Amino acid sequence: MYTINNEINETHFNALQAGKFLDINAKEILLISLEKGSVFPRHTSPRATHLLVLEGSISFHINNEVYPLKTHQVFDFPKDEEHWVETNENSKFIIIR
Repeated sequence: MYTINNEINETHFNALQAGKFLDINAKEILLISLEKGSVFPRHTSPRATHLLVLEGSISFHINNEVYPLKTHQVFDFPKDEEHWVETNENSKFIIIR
């Protein structure tokens, strides 16, 4: 049900490469910055969401599972599912929903 996308980390430099990364109809894009040891408290999202880690590493908690995410990984999750985030180091990520 949940997947971690490593496309950014697995794309190697070879002249010019371009391709569609996400095909979505986004309503908003949020930048989240959390200091090491901080928690983004439990909440739900009103829309299906893509989370892109820009810097650092986080632990994403959803449905009694923990997904460790690091720089340049993308994690998708559905709307209305309670989740929360804790940081393992200073981290920045983008929420696209």
